[in-house]
Amino acid sequence: MRLAIAGDHAGYQLKQVIAESLRRDGHHVIDLGTGSTDPVDYPDYARALAQAVQRGEAERGVLVCGSGVGACIAANKLRGIRAGLCHDTYSARQGVEHDDMNVLCLGARVVGAELAAELVRVFVSAHFSGEERHVRRLGKIAEMERESQAGK
Repeated sequence: MRLAIAGDHAGYQLKQVIAESLRRDGHHVIDLGTGSTDPVDYPDYARALAQAVQRGEAERGVLVCGSGVGACIAANKLRGIRAGLCHDTYSARQGVEHDDMNVLCLGARVVGAELAAELVRVFVSAHFSGEERHVRRLGKIAEMERESQAGK
């Protein structure tokens, strides 16, 4: 799978561990930065990752910041992005199966490297169920996005 990965300075070290784990598992990783622990603004990296997913350059994305919250909020501002903050494997799997989550957000100050790698493996291996109730709900979310853009 083609996966984009990005994070701010707080997420840099965990991002590196996750990227290496994904490569070992045979995935193509697009690293969108940051490239160090020097302070940066997480919205810049959330935007870059979300746009890569929007454009189809990556099938899904993994976004890492200190808590995961800010990056998740920022990524969800872009149309078609369904980012979820997960700290457990159930949410990482169910977010894809029911909600077609396409961006996994992680807090580097919340989860350790081993749990993060497991969350990413679960996220990447999960598939959207396509069940009518989930498709219907996603349609409602898409309508909310359209209405928001139209200023309703």
